[in-house]
Amino acid sequence: MVIGAGVGGLTAAALLARDGFQVTVLEAHVYPGGCAGTFYHKGYRFDAGATVAGGFQPGGPHDIVGRLLGIDWPIQRADPAWIVHLPDRTITRWGDAARWRDERDRALPALRRFWDVQERAADAVWDVAGRVPEWPPASPGDLFRVLGKVHPAMIPLAPLALTSVGRWLDALGVRDRTARTFIDAQLLISAQTTAAHANALYGAVAIDLPRVGAYHVRGGIGMLARALADALVAHGGAVQYRQTATRIDVQPDGTFRLRTDKGAVHDADMVLGNLTPWALNGLLGDHAPAHLRRETAQRAATWGAFTLYVGAPASALPADGDHFQIVQHDDRPLGEGNSVFVSVSDADDPARAPHGHRAITLSTHTRIGPWWALRESDPPAYQARIAEYRDRLLDGAERAIPGLRQSATLILPGTPAAFQRFTRRPGGMVGGFAQTSLLAARGPHTGIPNLWLVGDSVFPGQSTAGVTAGALRVAAEVRRAAAVRRVVINGWRSSEAG
Repeated sequence: MVIGAGVGGLTAAALLARDGFQVTVLEAHVYPGGCAGTFYHKGYRFDAGATVAGGFQPGGPHDIVGRLLGIDWPIQRADPAWIVHLPDRTITRWGDAARWRDERDRALPALRRFWDVQERAADAVWDVAGRVPEWPPASPGDLFRVLGKVHPAMIPLAPLALTSVGRWLDALGVRDRTARTFIDAQLLISAQTTAAHANALYGAVAIDLPRVGAYHVRGGIGMLARALADALVAHGGAVQYRQTATRIDVQPDGTFRLRTDKGAVHDADMVLGNLTPWALNGLLGDHAPAHLRRETAQRAATWGAFTLYVGAPASALPADGDHFQIVQHDDRPLGEGNSVFVSVSDADDPARAPHGHRAITLSTHTRIGPWWALRESDPPAYQARIAEYRDRLLDGAERAIPGLRQSATLILPGTPAAFQRFTRRPGGMVGGFAQTSLLAARGPHTGIPNLWLVGDSVFPGQSTAGVTAGALRVAAEVRRAAAVRRVVINGWRSSEAG
C-alpha cells in the first residue's frame, strides 16, 4: 500500500508492481503529482510547484526508471536551462558546454577554479548515484553495498563530503559578492539552503542540472506522474483518487490497517508513505515510535512557497528563454520575494494555455510560520501580506518580462495554506530538507518494520530527480524485506504484499 501519488510514491509503486507485488496507491486529490502536479484553471494548465524537470540524462534517475517501466517520457530539453538576473548582471545557464564555459568566464571570472572541481565532482557522483541508492546507509549491509560500488574517481573528492560549499569557496579565495550571490541562488532552488550550509559534494551535483539537462514536460510537469500512474496500472497496480488516508494502525502481527476519509479500510503487509515525517506521525497517532515523535517535535519546519499563477498573451513574453531566476538585492537574504523563479510554458505546447497565451508560474521560498500566524489571528493582515508578496514577485518578474502586470489576463496567488489544502502537506511545507550534511541525511526508515517514507523527505530529496532516486532505493529495500519474509513464512509470495 502506498499513501500519496507524488512522483516518489508512484515510482516506487510502479517498480514494485512490475516485480509482481499487489500495489494500491491512495491519493487524496483528483489527479497525481502532488507538489509536482499540474492543475487546470480558466483554460490554463499551471505547474503547481516544481516547474523544471531533470534526471533524464543516460544513467539519470528518470532514465533508469523509464527503461525499467517502458515509459517514453514526454519531455523536450530546454536550452538555456534558465537565465539568472542578478542586481548588476545577467547570466545565462546554457546546457551546451562550450556556451556555458564562455558565459561563466565572461560573467563570473571569480569562479573559474570552482567550476573545474564542481564538474569533476558532479560527474563522479552522477556515475555512482544510479548504482548506489543505499545512502544514507541504515545497516551494515547498506554500508557494504556502498563501499563496493564507490568509484576510485570519488576518492580525491572525499573532502567535499565533509565540508560546505561556503568553506569550499573560502578555500578557493572567492570573495566576490556577485559570485557568492549567484551560487547561493542556485543552491537555494536545488539544495534548499545557501552556500554557508549546503554540503559541498551534494551542492556540486545540485547546481549541475543545467549542464546535464533541464527539460520541459509536454502538458505540464504533472504528466510525469500521469506516465507513472499509467505504468503502475499497466503492471497490475491501482490508484484510488479522492481517498485521503486518515489513520494507520499497526496490527499485533506487524501488518497494517489503513483507513480513509471515505470509510474504506485496507489491510497491507507493507506501507510506503509518500509523506513528510509530520504527516506520517499524525497518521500513526499512538502507534508512532518515540524517535519519530521526537523528530517531528524538534525538527524545524522546512520552507514553504508563495506562488503566482499568471496567464498572459504570448506576444508579451520574451523570446530568449522560458525559465528565469531573479535576485533583486544581493545585500538581503534570499527568499521572501527577494529571489523569484519564473517558468513560462513551452511555446510549442498548446495544451498549457488558451490559443495565443502561455501559462506562467512565479515562486519564492517563504517561511510558513508568519503566514499561519496571520491567517489565524488577523485575516486582513493576511490578505495584505498576500498583496505585498504578489507585488514583490511581479517586481522581480518584470526584470525578465517587462510589463507583465499590464499584460497579464490572470493572476492567481498561492500561499502555504493553499499548498496544505491541495497537497495535504502539514503547514504547506515543500521541497524537503536542506541538505547540509551527508552524515545527517534522512533515510526512508521510520522505526516500524515494513513501513517506509518516500518522497522529498528522503535523501536526496529536492526535485523530481531526487525523489525518483529515493524511490529506487525504497523499492530495493521492499524487495529485500520481501525476500526475508518469504524465507521466514513458508509459502509466502511477493505478490501477496500490499
